[in-house]
Parts: sequence; C-alpha cells; structure tokens
Amino acid sequence: MLSDFLQSGLIISILATAVRMGTILLLAALGELIVERSGVLNLSVEGMMLSGAFGGFIGAYYTNSLWLGVLSAILAGLLVSALFGLLAIILQIDQTVSGLTVNIFAAGLTFYLYRALFPNVGATNIPALKPFSEFQIPFLSDIPIIGKILFSQYALSYLAFFLMLLVAFYLYHTKSGLILRTLGENPRVVDMKGINVMRYRFLAVLFGGMMAGLAGSFITLASVGIFVADITSGRGWLAIAIVIFGDWKPVKILWASLFFGFIDALQMQLQALGIQLPFQLFLAMPYILTTVAVFLARKRSGAPFALGVHYVRE
Repeated sequence: MLSDFLQSGLIISILATAVRMGTILLLAALGELIVERSGVLNLSVEGMMLSGAFGGFIGAYYTNSLWLGVLSAILAGLLVSALFGLLAIILQIDQTVSGLTVNIFAAGLTFYLYRALFPNVGATNIPALKPFSEFQIPFLSDIPIIGKILFSQYALSYLAFFLMLLVAFYLYHTKSGLILRTLGENPRVVDMKGINVMRYRFLAVLFGGMMAGLAGSFITLASVGIFVADITSGRGWLAIAIVIFGDWKPVKILWASLFFGFIDALQMQLQALGIQLPFQLFLAMPYILTTVAVFLARKRSGAPFALGVHYVRE
C-alpha cells in the first residue's frame, strides 16, 4: 500500500490536484483579503461561494456555455455581496451577524431555487453538464513533472494566479491600494482626505463577492459538473482561515492556498487507495489542520487594526 502511494506518478497526480483545489481557495481568499484590508470582516464567503456555484451551474446549463456560466457565477456572488454590504456597511448591523445571516440566506435560497427548477431531481437523474477540460500550455506542459503539475490545469487556475499578481500590484503599487490598506488601519485618516469610507468599503465587499462567486463556479463548472446542496463544503470558511494564515499578504495567501489544496488532494487520494481509517477523519483533515495553522499563526497576526469595526463620522 505504501509503495503504491510513493509511486512518482501518484505523487504528481496529487500535486496537480493540489493546484486545482488550491486555486479554488485562492480565488475566494484573494477576495476576502481585499474586503478585510478595507476593515470589513466578511464571514459570508461560504454563502457567496455557494451562490456562485449555483449561479454558474444554472447559467451554463441553460445557455450551453461554460463561460457564460462563469459570468453568471460572478453576478450571483456580486448580488449576495451587495446584500451583505447593505447589512454590514450601510445599515451598520454587526458584521459577524450580517455574515452568518447571509450564509443562511444563501444556503436556503440556492436549495429552494434548485428544487424549483428541477422538481424531479433524484439520485439517478441529477442534472449535469460537461465541465471545463484541462488546458495544456504548448511546450510547457511537456516539461517532465512540472508540466503536468503547473501547465496542465484548468483555465480558471491560470486566472487565479494572474489575479493574485494583480491584487498584489494593486495593494502595494497603486494609490487606490494604499487608500484601501489605510482604511483597514485608520479609516478616519481616509475620511479627513475627503474620501468616502463607506463607498470604498462597499466596493471592496462587491469585489470580494465577485471573487467568491468565481471560486464557486470553479467547483461546479470545472471540478464536478453538477450542483448539490452545500457543494462548497466549508471552503468559504477555509478561505477566511487562509487569509489569517497568510498574514493578510497575497503571496503568503497563495502558498497557504496551495498547502490546504494539497491536504484536500491528499485525503481524497488516501480514500481512493483504501487506507483503513474512518472516512470522517479524511473529510475532517483539512479543517483540523486549518485550526492548527490558525492557532500557530496567532502571534504573528498582521490583521488590519480596524478590522470588523464600524466607522462613524463625528
């Protein structure tokens, strides 16, 4: 059994899967990074991802276009994030309560709409579509080992890496990024410059929703090709933990996402090999390690000083 696990082909497969699973988390975590850098604690990432997964599947199912499905997912995430922004920023309801409320709302709404659109769905007739295929980059995908791991991925994975670079550039090399980071530390300074704090934060929340929706579309349009209730399986919560573990920095968040993607890929492969351990342990493995990782990262936290604090003009 161990010799089978240590085969080079199997290890390469695990690492390639780790990149796919990690980029789902990366997309959601990058959106959450922008939101939290603005000083808003968004706990509704799970609901936004679930809405994106549903919107992406429905959009692709009825238009027969996977890329239109991606756009539908982004729109779904945007709409749910607008609801969170209304509650947490405009109405200034407690951000934790707002986030949990949106999660519950999204879970109930997606389940209701799915059963309304497919009333006869059952175990043997689940609506499905053909998901994205891997896109092999010419020449690079032929490189031994690395080519299979990095250059034979879904287009959405490449997009995630590009967006990571874009977010890093925005945060540290643009005036708007500096304003956003200042918002999370001392929003009063930004307000004194005549900049609308609530508008900036609301736009940050909308961006976070779009990214979470995009991450959700990855699940239904690239990974499985179907939608079921709670298909995100807590990945939205993992994305929040990754932002903490990544110390609110884009590059560290990339590595944290790939690490948790590896853990997820590993537990799936161990189950496939028939390792004699309770399957519940495999399913819980990413979340157990998330708890440990966040605990270890607590002393070096670079959380924005004003994170989760409502700003009220005097």
